[in-house]
Amino acid sequence: MDVKSTLAVEWWVANGPKIAGGLLRIILIIVIAVVVRFLLRRLIDRLTKGSEKGKKPSLLKPLRERAPQALGALVSERREQRARTIGSVLKSVVTFIVYGVAFVQVLAELGMNVTPIITSAGILGVALGFGAQNLVKDFLSGMFMMLEDQYGVGDVVDLGPATGTVEAVGLRITTIRDGNGTVWYVRNGEILRVGNSSQGFAVAVVDLPLAYGANLAEASSVLTETVGTAVAEEALAEDVIDKPQVLGVEKVTPEGITMRVTVKVRPGRQWAVQRALRAKLMPALEENGISLKS
Repeated sequence: MDVKSTLAVEWWVANGPKIAGGLLRIILIIVIAVVVRFLLRRLIDRLTKGSEKGKKPSLLKPLRERAPQALGALVSERREQRARTIGSVLKSVVTFIVYGVAFVQVLAELGMNVTPIITSAGILGVALGFGAQNLVKDFLSGMFMMLEDQYGVGDVVDLGPATGTVEAVGLRITTIRDGNGTVWYVRNGEILRVGNSSQGFAVAVVDLPLAYGANLAEASSVLTETVGTAVAEEALAEDVIDKPQVLGVEKVTPEGITMRVTVKVRPGRQWAVQRALRAKLMPALEENGISLKS
């Protein structure tokens, strides 16, 4: 055996066990990281999917939900989208943390000083945060809106920049379609207020313009009788959740007098009820000789 071979054998005898042990530890770290990530992602999938169709996912049970049952099938879609979005974020966070920790441990096994790397990562994170403030703002706003269930798919909302029906809720952008069919993409970080017409209950408001000289007492009597009969009909009964109220004179203008009728209804059904009541109340007033404002 020559000198080089002898030196190589001696070097391997001295350093081989250490190298082999380090290599095994690195492989073990990677395997553990992959397994832990896989198990955590499976757990998140289970938490974001209901065990039965239409059942609330386990992830959403501790969170407050304002989804109105009046949305019917859209309630399940809204829950699924909410859970899917939160689950997607959790998966990304899990992947980043698990692989990040594994990467640092592998570098430590290779004999590198990981302290500067950790410090640099912190500085880089701060720099990226300052450089992408709008993106971070949109992301955090979207997360809080999801967790608080401020609105969801199928809700009718007023976000300030746009008003309409929510078609999609993402972590950065909310998609809304207005009454004219225009699709609006609103950045979550730019939403300062949310007016939701689809939570809890809604109020159908019907204003009836009367001419000067109309008998207000008789008009009130006719409206009370007619609206009571109308809401008892099958077409409106399932939408009305409380007794209608004839509030009387709402305002007086140079053009005439306005009387107001209100009915508490299921969320999202106020406009349909308003149209149906107006179609019944105005002819009833005319039939009883009460003049309407021209």
